[in-house]
Amino acid sequence: MLNIDEIQNGIVIDHIAAGTAIGLMDLLGIKDNRTASVALIQNARSSKAASGRKDIIKVEGDASWLNLDVLAYLDPNITVTIIQDGKPVHKEKPQPPKKLVNIVRCRNPRCISSIEEECDQIFEMSSNGKYRCIYCEQEMQVKRG
Repeated sequence: MLNIDEIQNGIVIDHIAAGTAIGLMDLLGIKDNRTASVALIQNARSSKAASGRKDIIKVEGDASWLNLDVLAYLDPNITVTIIQDGKPVHKEKPQPPKKLVNIVRCRNPRCISSIEEECDQIFEMSSNGKYRCIYCEQEMQVKRG
């Protein structure tokens, strides 16, 4: 049986759809951080996951640099557990963020964000639960799964 040591202080991102954690690590900037101690567990058995498998990311140490707001947009089933002194002290399911910055691209070819390279891709959640480009109002459905 595979054994991954527990972390003493840090976070555990759990219930990630199987096979998607590497892309998530890239989006969160974990792969670019050379000082973080990270454990990636792929295709772990899970009785809660629809597929019976899940991915897990463990980040040891200070994880305040991570932008965890995007997690609920990417996968609504993800949970984040804060670990202190080897014990879980807080567990939550992140809520979809009100604003997505440089996470998705506007599909409108005439949008300023599609034309100008230095322009941030910014989407805000509207009252109907969908994201809209702040520049051209192009609507995008919240990605699920």
